[in-house]
Amino acid sequence: MIEIRHLRKEYDHVTPLRDVNTEIRDGEVITVIGPSGTGKSTLLRCLNLLEKPTSGSIRIDGEEILTPGIDLNLIRRKIGMVFQSFNLFGHLTAIENIMKPQMDLCGRSKQEAYDISQELLKRVGLVSSALRYPDELSGGQKQRIAIARTLAMDPEVILFDEPTSALDPSMIGEVEAVIRDLARAGKTMMIVTHEMNFARSISTRVLYMDNGEIYEEGTPEQIFMHPEKELTRSFIYQLKVLEINIDHSSFDLPGASGEIAYYGRKNQIPPKTVMHIQLVFEEMVQQILILELGKKRITFRLEFSEAEEQARIIIQYQGEAIDMEKVKNQLSVILVRNVISDLESESVPESPLNNRLSMRIRP
Repeated sequence: MIEIRHLRKEYDHVTPLRDVNTEIRDGEVITVIGPSGTGKSTLLRCLNLLEKPTSGSIRIDGEEILTPGIDLNLIRRKIGMVFQSFNLFGHLTAIENIMKPQMDLCGRSKQEAYDISQELLKRVGLVSSALRYPDELSGGQKQRIAIARTLAMDPEVILFDEPTSALDPSMIGEVEAVIRDLARAGKTMMIVTHEMNFARSISTRVLYMDNGEIYEEGTPEQIFMHPEKELTRSFIYQLKVLEINIDHSSFDLPGASGEIAYYGRKNQIPPKTVMHIQLVFEEMVQQILILELGKKRITFRLEFSEAEEQARIIIQYQGEAIDMEKVKNQLSVILVRNVISDLESESVPESPLNNRLSMRIRP
């Protein structure tokens, strides 16, 4: 339905979209996730032509919509948008907010717009609020009116820009329920959200954006359970990362152990877990790898997942692969194995540090 190729948006001092390429197919529910400031909302605004892209292509059913002189009202009828800030007219009642764009942009009669608006108010559960003004409605009710207003235009696609971010936690569920109902009805949608559980449960496809590009995409299971790329993993698992590079000419072991202790305090990691991490660092790096490898390069990466309350260690090193069953210092191997699980060893031939060990610290 919508094909996006090499989409770029530049401002004077920032480039929120660098090179976006994707498609939106009929019936898909696509959620767009990622850190703040990575171009998610700008992407939606470009699709709706609220922002004019600097370059690139957007095709709807094969027709290029960035062609000069394109009918903007027609595009915005095809691609509706629901904003985080509702954007209702304060001097109009709820039903009048839904009726007005139908009469102004679709040429519908007042009676036809009224009848359609009444049906949509039923759909979003707000028939009793038809004659209320926006300042008489809760945030969740305002957002449901905004969704009904967008549906009244019969759009082919609906874009949601953080539809629950301005709401109190108690009101988020009522808006999400309306969006779920639209998904069950087969409505094509693209949703920018920071609600990860909602994104995981409603999506047919997830786009993770970073640095103005789609960094990784896949099914909800792929992105939320098995992300392949480092930045996606860091975001999904809310990873706090510490990386220590072992420079043999000036390596400070006590200083590195102190870094781990500070990292633990800063991220509120349980003291027992921090002690186990320090043990793995001292035994695995100093008593095993340095003794076996000599002055080869070693990198120690510590990841703590706030979402899982789990610490993971990845050690990469240069040289021949080490068999833990054959190292000289078996006491250190035993000490390490007592505090870790899932010890895995693999070759990384494309990296200068061509061997990788990964393990999890036992809770």
